[in-house]
Amino acid sequence: MEKQTDNRPVSVGKSAFKVDGETVSLYGGAVHYWRLDRDKWDQILESVKGMGFNMISIYIPWEIHEVEKGVFDFSGNKDIDAFLTLCEEKDFRVIVRPGPQINSELTWFGYPKRILENERLQMRNAKGGRTVLTQVPKPIPAVNYAADEFYEETALWYDAICEILARHCYPKGGIVAAQVDNEMAYFFCINAYAADYSEESLAQYRNFLLDKYGDLASINKVYGTSYSSEGEIDPPRRFEGKEKHDIPVLADWIEYREQYLIISMDRLADMMRERGLDQIALFHNYPHPLGPGGAASGFTTPFNIAKLEEKLDFVGFDIYSRKELYSHVKTVGSYVVGTSRFPYIPEFIAGVWPWYLNPGEIYDEEFVTKAALMQGIKGFSRYMLVERDRWLDSPIRRDGRVREDHEKMFSNANRMQSENSFTSLRRDAKVLLLANREYDRLEAASVLVSFPGDFLETPSGFSEYANPLTISEDNLGFDAPVQLEKSKAFGACFEALSAGGHDFVISDTDLDPARWGERSIIVLPTLDYLDAKIQQALVDFVAGGGCAVVGPKLPELDSLMNPCTILKDAVESGKGKWFVVKSGDDAASMLDKACAAADVAAVSKSDSRLDVVVHVDQSDDKRRVVFVANPTAEAIDTRIELPFEIEKATELWSGQPGTVQGSQLMASMPAYSINVYDCSLNN
Repeated sequence: MEKQTDNRPVSVGKSAFKVDGETVSLYGGAVHYWRLDRDKWDQILESVKGMGFNMISIYIPWEIHEVEKGVFDFSGNKDIDAFLTLCEEKDFRVIVRPGPQINSELTWFGYPKRILENERLQMRNAKGGRTVLTQVPKPIPAVNYAADEFYEETALWYDAICEILARHCYPKGGIVAAQVDNEMAYFFCINAYAADYSEESLAQYRNFLLDKYGDLASINKVYGTSYSSEGEIDPPRRFEGKEKHDIPVLADWIEYREQYLIISMDRLADMMRERGLDQIALFHNYPHPLGPGGAASGFTTPFNIAKLEEKLDFVGFDIYSRKELYSHVKTVGSYVVGTSRFPYIPEFIAGVWPWYLNPGEIYDEEFVTKAALMQGIKGFSRYMLVERDRWLDSPIRRDGRVREDHEKMFSNANRMQSENSFTSLRRDAKVLLLANREYDRLEAASVLVSFPGDFLETPSGFSEYANPLTISEDNLGFDAPVQLEKSKAFGACFEALSAGGHDFVISDTDLDPARWGERSIIVLPTLDYLDAKIQQALVDFVAGGGCAVVGPKLPELDSLMNPCTILKDAVESGKGKWFVVKSGDDAASMLDKACAAADVAAVSKSDSRLDVVVHVDQSDDKRRVVFVANPTAEAIDTRIELPFEIEKATELWSGQPGTVQGSQLMASMPAYSINVYDCSLNN
């Protein structure tokens, strides 16, 4: 049951953020009031406004405000009420982030130290010990979000802070959205067997299984077990899969880990609503889903945007990236655009934390900004706008002075968006590439090596994110290991679509199939098994006139390893627009055929390394905005053939006229560059 309602002054949907029914932009950044001298607040906010930002994002740390249990200090530079009032006086929209966990490079991640020291509130790993996050500046215990006591403690904080925030919520004040917790991905404890094995979590896990299967007898039937009571059910504590019938047990543990986060965020959101934050949008941010460096090969559980948005208004992914990692930005941005109600980047890099191994430079931030807008991102918060302890090289110094090179870049980005009606643009993507979440769960469960809490990429290249070097190669009774083959299949389709000039967005199989109707073509890599409901949804999509691309195998089993040939029977019937990619070698030809069958026009590129995305202006059918990216280290002279005639084109970043001839755009693209063309079409 979705908790979003349509009668609030703030609403979210169809890629738009609306206040009183009017679509608004949210281009802003983080300002940490408590880290800054109070007498500098005014000058700092003036500098933010001078760059063209219209939103302030505010972390509000429990750790900083609590004097003793249940007693809070909101005086001096901790006066959040005064800071919110000042933001409102300067006509900023405000997004608040009160935790309870905020990270923010604080030693205790925003919790009072007493919370972390309470053994009853500490997560447990598979061996029964504390789950420790190896985070900078100091390792800390991970908090048990399944424990009722945790919410009782958090209520003390929410009682105090929400009383202040409610007075500033729209329409009474400037707050239009609140973030529920922060990066709640087991606090970067991604490894499948690192957490949470506390008694409270195990009870929650058993309830999850009973809800999913109905009763204990049904669980025993699926698992091949003989439990006499639900208390005997114990989750996997390491990967020990031997055959295909082990997969449901493994996959259920991984799915429960997704649900753990969703249950936690739902409880916290309800607490916020009960305390007066019920008329604004509530959202959450996950860290990026692909591991350090990014990859075009699928997604990492326990992140689940589609299911979490059944509880919250929208969910975004953070992006901390460099120009060399265009594939990462493209994949993450496209995934958010293809999945979320409102494609928003809650943390979008500006400056750098001191311990980052490979920081970028100002041009990286320009390139990544354009890349995100190119994918269809509609709002973002720069992290950080203002330099402070444990954060360097932000566009604004802590005394309010601006860095001129930064000011030019950020001001230009904001000008380009505000002056050219970016809120009315929608990406014209007719193809939806789906990652198979079932296979992603198996990948997560198949990990053999644990790097607990180490979300940063190490000098060795390892992290806690699953990768081919740390995943079991066991076939589990199939011809090949699904947990490895799934990335090859997804990557082949991703690369073929990109090189072939077919615009596409990304989601996964937990996206409601009702949303598939927004696209003309569904691309879903399939292997030995596939949930029966997804098989039927694909058949229904094609029966309704859609086009589907599947393969390299047509599944003969459902997700419980029972015989199921719904999809295979439909494909082999010869009825409808079905295309089977049997290997990476034929991905390009099959996808070309599918696009031709669905009458989806491609963009012709003189160099396949270029990337081109077209946005349609919903308020002007004679306008297109065309992004052309050169994500390589080499300059490229390009000629782009578009499926429409162009009367005039202007490159929006530079303000210079584009070179056009009929339906062609010509340009000399420097290394790592993106041009943004505002195109008027011929009649």
